[in-house]
Amino acid sequence: MTTKIARIIMIAGVALAAVPALSACNTIEGAGKDVQAGGEAVSDAAKDAKN
Repeated sequence: MTTKIARIIMIAGVALAAVPALSACNTIEGAGKDVQAGGEAVSDAAKDAKN
């Protein structure tokens, strides 16, 4: 019986730990888009300076 309760607590702990990790994916994606937009702005400025 104690093993069963420990197993349930372990599964619940893993599930709760996974929630922030999964939600961080959206944050990383947003940061990647921001970096990409910044790179495009620098690239455009370099093209303008060249002309």
